[in-house]
Order: sequence, then C-alpha cells, then structure tokens
Amino acid sequence: MLDKTYDPKAFESELYAEWEASGVFGASVDGNAQPFTAMMPPPNVTGSLHMGHALNMTLQDVLARWHRRRGHDALWQPGTDHAGIATQMVVERQLAREGTDRWSVGREAFIDRVWAWKAESGGRITGQLRRLGATPDWSRERFTMDEGLSRAVVKVFVDLYKQGLIYRDKRLVNWDPALQTAISDLEVEQKEVKGKLWHLRYPLTDDPDRFVTVATTRPETMLGDTGVAVHPDDDRYRDLIGKTVRLPIVGREIPIVADAYADPEQGSGAVKITPAHDFNDFEVGKRQGLATINILTPQARINDNAPEPYRGLDRYEARNKVVEAFDALGMVERIDDHVHMVPYGDRGGVPIEPFLTDQWYCDAETLAKPAIEAVESGKTRFAPKSWENTYFEWMRTIQPWCISRQLWWGHQIPAWYGPDGTVFVECSAQEAQAAAKAHYGTDAEVALVHDPDVLDTWFSSALWPFSTLGWPDEVPEVGRYYPGDVLVTAFDIIFFWVARMMMMGLHFMGEVPFRTVYIHALVRDENGQKMSKSKGNVIDPLELIETYGADALRFTLVSMAAQGRDIKLSTQRVEGYRNFATKLWNATRYCEMNDCVPRPDFDPSTVRHRINRWIVGEVVETAAKVDAGLEHYRFNEAAAALYQFAWNTFCDWYLEFTKPILSGGDTTVAEETRATTAWALSQLISLLNPLMPFVTEALWESLAPGEADRLIGRRWPDLAGLTVDPDARDEMGWVVRLITEIRAMRSEMNVPAGASIAAFLKDPALSTVERLDRHRPLIMRLARLETVAPLVGEVPVGSAQDVLDEATLVLPLAGVIDLDRERARLSREIGKWDAEIGKLDKKLANRQFLAKAPADVVEAQRERRAQFETSRDRLKEALARITPAA
Repeated sequence: MLDKTYDPKAFESELYAEWEASGVFGASVDGNAQPFTAMMPPPNVTGSLHMGHALNMTLQDVLARWHRRRGHDALWQPGTDHAGIATQMVVERQLAREGTDRWSVGREAFIDRVWAWKAESGGRITGQLRRLGATPDWSRERFTMDEGLSRAVVKVFVDLYKQGLIYRDKRLVNWDPALQTAISDLEVEQKEVKGKLWHLRYPLTDDPDRFVTVATTRPETMLGDTGVAVHPDDDRYRDLIGKTVRLPIVGREIPIVADAYADPEQGSGAVKITPAHDFNDFEVGKRQGLATINILTPQARINDNAPEPYRGLDRYEARNKVVEAFDALGMVERIDDHVHMVPYGDRGGVPIEPFLTDQWYCDAETLAKPAIEAVESGKTRFAPKSWENTYFEWMRTIQPWCISRQLWWGHQIPAWYGPDGTVFVECSAQEAQAAAKAHYGTDAEVALVHDPDVLDTWFSSALWPFSTLGWPDEVPEVGRYYPGDVLVTAFDIIFFWVARMMMMGLHFMGEVPFRTVYIHALVRDENGQKMSKSKGNVIDPLELIETYGADALRFTLVSMAAQGRDIKLSTQRVEGYRNFATKLWNATRYCEMNDCVPRPDFDPSTVRHRINRWIVGEVVETAAKVDAGLEHYRFNEAAAALYQFAWNTFCDWYLEFTKPILSGGDTTVAEETRATTAWALSQLISLLNPLMPFVTEALWESLAPGEADRLIGRRWPDLAGLTVDPDARDEMGWVVRLITEIRAMRSEMNVPAGASIAAFLKDPALSTVERLDRHRPLIMRLARLETVAPLVGEVPVGSAQDVLDEATLVLPLAGVIDLDRERARLSREIGKWDAEIGKLDKKLANRQFLAKAPADVVEAQRERRAQFETSRDRLKEALARITPAA
C-alpha cells in the first residue's frame, strides 16, 4: 500500500540510482531493433542547470523514454563542451585569488590546472541532469576535449586546410580587450549606453576654410581614419568626390570617396571611414581601396601608428584627449547627448573592439551550399517550419567563419611555422616535421613553432553528431546511429551550432546529421520577461525540484511547450502540477483500498458494462493523442491529453461513476469494474511515464508489486486492437455534460452548495429520456438534485435555462435564491468587467504605449483583455439564463 502522502524526496533519487545501475539507458549497437538517435546539446562543463537546460533536456528525455519503450534502440548521446573562454576564466580567477596569473605559471602548467579543475568540478551539471531524471546513455558520455574527439577535430582541420577551405587571413574580428582574444557574435551582448555624438570638422586639403563634418560616437578612432564617404547622389558633396581632407591632429591626407554606404538622410551625410576599427568601414575600405591602419594594441591602448602624444593611452583616455585637441583647433561643430548600443563581451565584461588581426578562417560560404540544399529539399526539416526562414537568412548571407581564438584552453591549432614563416598544417608535430624537411630539402631537424591559438569552441561542437560516435575510426556506432533522428535545441544557436553541424556533417559524412530540428521556445518569467540576474527574476530549476519534485517541473515544462510560443513560468504553475502528482497518488491509493489491482488475464475488449466500455474507449483515444503529440513534437498536446484524462475523465468522473458499483450487490459487475479500473489506471500511469517518470514508477511498483519489469523498461501500451464504443462514448459524454452544466449554473447563480434542487429537460428526444432513466441516481448524486425528469408543461417562472443538445435544461430557482438580487449582482459584475476592459482598450489604442512598450508587455495586456472578456461574457450568459420574473 502506498504511503498516505505523496513525497517525491522519498523515492526520486533512489529510483534514479536503480535505473542507472540497471543499464536500461544504454543503446545496443549489436541489436536488431530500429535505432533512434538524439544528440544532447553539450552543456558547458562549467555550467549549472538553468531553466533553458531543464526544458531542453526534459523534452529530449521524453522522446528517449518514449522511443525506448516502443522497442527502439534509443541512443541519447550525452556529453559536455570544454567551453574555452568560460572554463579558462574560472581557472584564471582561481589563479588571481592565489596572487598569480596564467602568464606566470606558463601554458603547460595552466592547462594542467584546467584539467584538474575539470576532474574536480566539471561533472556538476551531469549530476544535476540526473536529478531532473534525464536518461542518456551515460556509458557513452563524451567531452569535446577527450582524446577521440580531439583526433576528429585535428583531422577535420587538416582536411579542410588541404582542400582550401581553411585559410589564414587578416580581417576584422570581435576583440575582447579583457580576455585578449577574438570572440564570436554569440559572445557579444549589446548594451544601451547614454553617450555622446561628436560632430567633427575635417578641412579640405585644397581649401582649409571649407569643412566636411562627420559624426562619431568614438572620436579616438579618427586616428585611424583613411577616408570620408559620401553618397554618390548627394548633391551637397558631388563636387568634393575625389578630393581630399586633411585629418586634424594626425595631418594625414585622406580621400573623399563615393559609396552608397553613406546615408544622405543621416547627420551631415558624410561618414568617416576607419577600416581597421569598424565592420562596415572595413567593407567600404575594401571596395574603395582605402588603407587599413590599426591604432590599437590587443589591450585596447593606442599603438605607435598614432601621433606620439596619444601612444600608450587607454582608448577612453585617448577619446578625451582627441576631443580636447579638436576643440582647441575649433574643429568640434557640436556635441549631442546620444543613447546608443555598445557591444560588450559577455565574459570579459568590457566593450569589444572591431580589431584587425591575423586569424584562421573557414570558407563557410562553400560549406553552406549543400547545407542550404538539404533543408530546401526536405532532407532535414525544422519544427516549427517557420524557423527554416531564419536558417536560410543566415546561411545565404554567411561570412567567413573566424575559427581561431587567442586562448590556452581548447584544441590547439595543428599548424607549425618554419623559420621563414612557411606554415605546415598536419595531424601531428611529427608529420609537420616531415613536411618541413621535405619542403626545405633537408634531413636536419627544422625549428618549427606551433601556432599558439586554439580553435573556436563551436568548431569541435560542429562535429558532435559523428565525432561522439567514434569517427574518424571505423566503428559500428557511426553506421548505426548516424544520421540522427532529431536535434532538440533553442533558436539562438541555429546559426552557431545547427548550421555548422549541417555543414560539417554533409562535408565529412555525405549525409545530413539529423532529419528533424525541433526548435523549442524560451522560458520566461510569469510576466513574459526574459530571465536575468539583473532583473532578479531567475527561477532556479533545482530549487523547484527540491520543493515540488522533478515530475512537477517536468510536466510543467512539457505542458507549456507549445510550438512557436514562449513559456511563461511561475512557481504557482509548478505547484499546480505537484498537486496533479498528488491527485494521481491519491487515486492509486483509492484503487488499492478498493482492491482494484491489475488482473493478468483481463481483456478490456470483453467488458460489458456501459461505464466500463466508456472508460476503455477514453483510454484508447488518450493513447492515440499522446502518440500523435510526441510523433509530431507537439509535446503540450500530449501533456494536455494526459492531464485531461487523468484529472477529469478518470478521477473526477469514472471513479465517481463507479463508486456505487463497487459497493453494490452485483458482484459480477463489481469485479469487472475493479479489473477495468486497475487496467485504466495502469495504462494512464504507463502513458504518463515518459513525462513524469518518478511518480509513475513508484505508483507502478505499488500497483503491480509482483511485476518483474520496471515501468521504464516495459513495452509501451499497444492498444491498436481495441476499439471505441461510440454508443458508450456518446452516452457517458452526455451524462458528463449534463452534470457539468448543472454544476456551472448552480455556481453562477450562487445556489447554496447544500441546497437540493430540481432539474428538468424540456423537449428531450426519446433517446435522451432513456439515457436519463438509466443514469438518474448517478446524475442526482453528482449534481446534488432532489429530482431530474422531463419537463411537463411550461417553464416555471424564475428558472435558469440553458441548451443541452436538442433539449433545454431548466433549473427552477424561485424560492431557492433571490432572483432579483442575483440579476443585480450579475449586472454589477458585468459592469466592473466592462470598466476594466475599457481601461485596457484605451491603453492598447495609445500609440505612445505601443511604440515604447516591449512586445511581450503589449502581448500580455492583450491576453489580459481576452481573459477579462471571457469572464464578462460568462456572466452575461448566466444573466441571460434567468427567465424574467412574473
């Protein structure tokens, strides 16, 4: 017998340990079952479980459990990412607390420290995933820096280099001066800053009294200006195109060029061009053949390419000094207050600089072509399909991919430089040495210098779908589990990860890495705001698990995972689904106390009683909805079907319908009902299991203690041989609707709960009268009626009425409630709702509000209005049901 109270802490951790020890999570590469493959997006080894992880991993786990129980050979491939910058920063902070830094300890010792930290603390997130109930094949856990994956990374780099698809180039990158490395766009966050817009005058070389005025938020970069751009159709400057201006302070003569990048409608229409310190300017510079002058050091100080007084200054010190010098020359036209976005490194925490430096690049444009075609042709599809447009937009405008980072932690680039700068790209130092000897025509050892840079973390992650399986070795896992069936991920890494896996998979494996990409929504707070520490609205999934149990959090996330709609999460919602688990617990205890236990020989197709035939059909329909929801990645629909059946159909209706049967004198019907109840509950628990694995396993063990198989390894319900009895479905559905409508009318009219009233059906069909006769005692008990019958004569004055199919439901309420008072109350309530709706209509019609408010705030107001309107209309319907007074 189950304990009286549902307490997830009492069994969740113990159950998980037993599951994992049993080996049930493992794939079987030698088996004959149909494989199902899902690649876990590897969380950072430095990471801690956040709500995005919780959603992503829960959805994957639901799929893995579902496929596993359907008899598939499910490989959910786990692992963690080495997270170059994040991990290096963790260890650098440790060194700082010790009064030293990585430069002092040296590269080799520093990397040893990182590995030591990884061994000690790097497994935290995988432990947290276990607490959530995630069931990947932990025996195959990989790490992007482990020996096998590192060999794959080296081979891919060398092969692409020798195919001309990786090369070294001098281009602008996002440079983090704090970390002194290039970073990806994903590692840049835009922050709104209250700054200044300086309007500076550049005098014409041949007419110093005439100026071209340019505006800039970064005056210090003028030290690197090599041109001024104007629009070719801008009449104000047409006569100046081809002439030059003299750059104040610097004295450099720079040309005025015609380029469509200059917008005549913005500012003066003239734009200063600094190719070495602005991405747009870099492109203009290439088009116009302008010089590229870098005026910053890696630490964002002014270098020796600037005039002597500015050398060595921090960029912001230089800014002030440049403005002072311009002001002294009378070259500052004006200074405006200016709110603008400034890019910050999300790890270094300082503004990044577009920085001209030598880096390694991958020819993404060439690699992208097959990846675009694969989605166009349907080899890989996105769900929801609308995300394909995002994928195409990025892929069709793709730029060279900067794959090098100036870090120590990561895959060191397999390139070595000879004495004259010749580069040798090989899989090992020995192979590089052999290539160098051949190149220089010598048998003597060549002095080679290993490139100190490491690869972008996304480079190794791009190989995840096949490197984790053992590639480049010839192993059976590659042939069996590649390509994968589905990738579950968030939209913000479609370009950074999904697209790159597509490119690498097609290039090296000749096939797409996954057939479906399911893009899940963001988890926001209950007001629709993005969670952030600065807002103080972050919800910790581990705290929710500790308070409400893992199943409550899992079911909350799955039930809200509607395609294309962000999740607005509140602790109240999680608490509500904890109550759902409690409801299941109590229902199972009720069944146990009434000897409703599974019968091995029970055949649901043979039940005879109408109520039992009805519940069998409801189980069949629910199972079909669950399968359809999971098959099409409509997780919320699967969850809704289960919740509706469990809470309403089974607990609130079927168990109530059958109480008189279990206590009645017909033992044959009672035994059939006990067996049917146990069967329906068993199917419900089994269907819920992928979504709420802990509580369902505990209930299963209590309900069927003699069963050898745990639910996690038990075959998925196959109800294909069962049919729905349409007569039982329609009849019991009618009973449910009748009782529900009577209860609603009682509530809306404020009928006292203890009042026993009469109910009548006006103009019922013969079949309706027969239904009423068959179920009269049940209807009277559950609707709290003193009688229910067909209406003979006219509708009594002071009755509440509503339509139920072909008949009219009539509740005579005169004498039970004060009808005039009730009409007045309903009218007042309707008026209150009208007033609230009017306030919202006024706000939503305010153009200023619509222009300034974030989109999610506006949407929340619209949703609120819809809720108010629903409440008002329900009261209007209630008012309309009351017949006029005599």
